[in-house]
Amino acid sequence: MSDMLLEENAGTIEVQHELDTCGLFCPEPVMLLHNKIRDMASGEVVRVLATDPSTKRDIPKFCNFLEHQLLQHQETDAVYSYWIRKKKVELA
Repeated sequence: MSDMLLEENAGTIEVQHELDTCGLFCPEPVMLLHNKIRDMASGEVVRVLATDPSTKRDIPKFCNFLEHQLLQHQETDAVYSYWIRKKKVELA
């Protein structure tokens, strides 16, 4: 997949992965996100698309609990978009 960019106030966010969960309902979007993030490298960004309103609550809680960074959230025409950076792992 080619890299995607999101314009942001502080610059651009480079997106390496996309996860489309449109049409799925709780808990499926978060379960798929968990699987996707597990397969990503530390520091990579995934853009998640969802139509389930419960993701407005569930995805921020998921990020907070697992210490991933929710970079941005957007809602357009009942589609929720989330940009999430996988937690950077510090090597000792």
